[in-house]
Amino acid sequence: EVQLQASGGGLVQAGGSLRLSCAASGFTFDDYAIGWFRQAPGKEREGVSCIDSRDGSTHYEQFVQGRFTISSDNAKNTVYLQMNSLKPEDTAVYYCAARAPQYGSAWCRPLSVKFWGKGTQVTVSS
Repeated sequence: EVQLQASGGGLVQAGGSLRLSCAASGFTFDDYAIGWFRQAPGKEREGVSCIDSRDGSTHYEQFVQGRFTISSDNAKNTVYLQMNSLKPEDTAVYYCAARAPQYGSAWCRPLSVKFWGKGTQVTVSS
């Protein structure tokens, strides 16, 4: 059974940092690529960053470029999202997801997702 468990969310002041973790089970990173997505209240779910752990390639949406870093520990089957210089507009529920492997780190869109994990709330106060 494919499972993804996101953790590490919380309340932080603008300019602060958080590190999200996504623990995957029931599959390996050879089977699926991993992505981080977020959904703010009243908005559609959107891609944030995706990684192909087979070759280490990464993709970042423009609005997090230079502030967020995605990484993976293949031995632990865990993907991380280091979020620095957080802004109030980063406030959202963050989800990790298993994506069809043919996309690799590219096309970091919700439509590329095969399995969703439960989200973790990130709240950035101004």
